Amino acid sequence: MQQTKFNRRDLVAAGLAAAGFAALSPPVPALGQGAALPLTPSCDGKAAVTRRQTEGPYFTPSSPLKPDLRGDGAGEMLALSGFVLTPQCRPVAGALVDLWHANVGGDYDNSGFRFRGHQFTDAQGRYQFLTRVPGLYPGRTRHFHVKVRAGRGPVLTTQLYFPDEPGNTRDGIFDRALLMAISAAEGGRLGRFDFVIAG
Repeated sequence: MQQTKFNRRDLVAAGLAAAGFAALSPPVPALGQGAALPLTPSCDGKAAVTRRQTEGPYFTPSSPLKPDLRGDGAGEMLALSGFVLTPQCRPVAGALVDLWHANVGGDYDNSGFRFRGHQFTDAQGRYQFLTRVPGLYPGRTRHFHVKVRAGRGPVLTTQLYFPDEPGNTRDGIFDRALLMAISAAEGGRLGRFDFVIAG
C-alpha cells in the first residue's frame, strides 16, 4: 500500500481549513466528521435578509463544483466559512453557494473557471471555501462575488467586503452590512459571513 507523504505546507493548509470551521461561533467541526448540529448564531427570531448587490460584468454561469480554489493561482490563503440561514435563523441544508473573484493581480478569468466555484451547504447549513485573497480590480475595493440559492427559491446575488480596506470609503458600491469578519491564522486568514436568505 502506498503511503501518502505530507509536507509542512499541506499540514498548514489542512489546519487552516479545519480552523475555518473552528472559527464559527460556537466552534464547529470540519465537514465530513458527522458532528451533531451546532448552535447557529444567536437570533431574536427575525434576522435581516442579506442585502443584494450587482453581480458585476464578470459572472460566468455553470461554475464547477469546487470549494477549494487555492490551485487557481497565487496569493495569501483565505478560508471563508459561515452558515446559510432563514430569517428565523434556521440553517438551510443543500443551499447553493457560488463564489467568484479576481486573482491577485485584480483580473477575472473570463475564458475558464479560475477563482470560480460552487458548493452546497451541509446538513447544518454550513459552507466553506478555501481560496486566495483577491487583488484590487480597478475602481473597486477588495471583494468577493456570491450567489446563494435554496432549492428553486430566489437567487441572492451579493458581494462581500474586507474590513479596514482603504478602498472601502471610495467605492460607491461598498456596503458595511456586507463586511466579513476577518482574523489572522497561521498560513493565511479566516473569513466569516452568514447569509440570510428569503424563502
